[in-house]
Amino acid sequence: MNDRIAHAGLAARRMGAEEAAALIRPGMTVGMSGFTGAGYPKAVPQALAAHITQAHARGEAFALKVLTGASTAPELDGALARAGGIEFRLPYQSDPELRARINRGEIEYMDIHLGQVAQYAWFGFLGKIDVAVVEATAILPDGRLLPSTSVGNNKTWLDLAERVIVEVNHRQPLGLDGMHDIYYGTALPPHRKPIPLLKPGDRIGEPYLRVDPAKVVAVVETDAPDRIGRFTPPDETSTRIAAHLVEFFRHEIEAGRLSERLLPLQSGVGNIANAVLLGLRDGGFRGLSAFTEVIQDGMLDLIRDGTIETASATSFSLSPEGVAEFVRNIALYRQRIVLRPQEMSNHGELVRRLGCIAMNGMVEADIYGNVNSTHVAGSSIINGIGGSGDFARNGFLSCFVTPSIAKGGAISAIVPMVSHVDHTEHDVAVIVTEQGLADLRGLSPKQRARAIIAHCAHPDYRAQLADYFERACANSHGKHTPHLLGEALGWHQRYLDRGSMRME
Repeated sequence: MNDRIAHAGLAARRMGAEEAAALIRPGMTVGMSGFTGAGYPKAVPQALAAHITQAHARGEAFALKVLTGASTAPELDGALARAGGIEFRLPYQSDPELRARINRGEIEYMDIHLGQVAQYAWFGFLGKIDVAVVEATAILPDGRLLPSTSVGNNKTWLDLAERVIVEVNHRQPLGLDGMHDIYYGTALPPHRKPIPLLKPGDRIGEPYLRVDPAKVVAVVETDAPDRIGRFTPPDETSTRIAAHLVEFFRHEIEAGRLSERLLPLQSGVGNIANAVLLGLRDGGFRGLSAFTEVIQDGMLDLIRDGTIETASATSFSLSPEGVAEFVRNIALYRQRIVLRPQEMSNHGELVRRLGCIAMNGMVEADIYGNVNSTHVAGSSIINGIGGSGDFARNGFLSCFVTPSIAKGGAISAIVPMVSHVDHTEHDVAVIVTEQGLADLRGLSPKQRARAIIAHCAHPDYRAQLADYFERACANSHGKHTPHLLGEALGWHQRYLDRGSMRME
């Protein structure tokens, strides 16, 4: 018996990816593992894409509803999208092929808060889940699964799916054993009880995923790495954004609103997030904690040197070098990192009770503090809202960061009115660009506008924004949140028409 597949009955259900993929039929709803390019099934989706391509060649319709934890990788989202095998997708994606087909109107896409996916499934809002395809590191003698590098919505898919396909990936380190915390105490309303988690490092569940062995129809063995790219080192813009945030935190400590250990940190994925984490270390912070979604390279560095003592997440998002470091020191990280289902990592009540400091990227903000984090020019999706809303609405501090300009200065990240609203002004406390930081707490709309224009707008656009605001204050229908409706989205239209938001 394979040492990674210790359950005799499930070992007997081993088969190739092609045979397992043939168990998935057209029109099914399939819940797959995967969160930010980690822990996704590697073989079955590619075999499934080949089946779909063959079906289409025979003139047969074959498309699926695909549900995941978040983004996956080319072997899953890219392969299925290219084969024309996705009719509906949620809750988050980042694959170029999938994105292009969504924006061409070929695939229906539901962008949803990551913390809501599991409960939507349990409520029955997403319909029946026919099949779960979940990667695991190993199968225990009693049939439970040792999760891999992400947990995401795997618990929910395994519980609700009628049939289960498990991919056992020999490339995932067995040293992950003991890092996960799978909480099984949730219930449907009105029978819910408080979640007994008081600190980010608390363990309130089990280290393994439960699955009914009778539902497992296939076990597929793989040996393949997670597909995660490298992050570039922080550039001058990212470093300046980070410096503004660190200075702000120091101000909050002096004012008595934060302690030297801050509060649990949440940060999005990317170079700016890594720059902020490095800025905290360089700023002398120690003994911090994180209650977030994803562990990046920068957070590993801070855990290793003691800047962060404990980190709770649902997934990793590591470069190849980060993976090597993680495996090399996995015993240390197993003591300090807890991986949970995303219904816990992104749980609004936990975020509020723990008092998380949320730091997320954005596409643009308007002068009143509304934030667009998902769309270009109001109609083309980039990736999705992810978990930013879970933390922005419920966190102690909600910070949004971005460079002040894009496309070589043709686009201003600060505009009169955002072209798509993901986070309303009511959920945004701080906006930061490399130009500066606007603290919006306790300010009226017009006060927010003056602060954002003065501190966050690029100099090339500051006068243009000030002119719009002054004319809106004088000529708008109402004076609480002054807008000139005929001009409010004119900046975006000008960019689409002329290639620049600048007024010539």
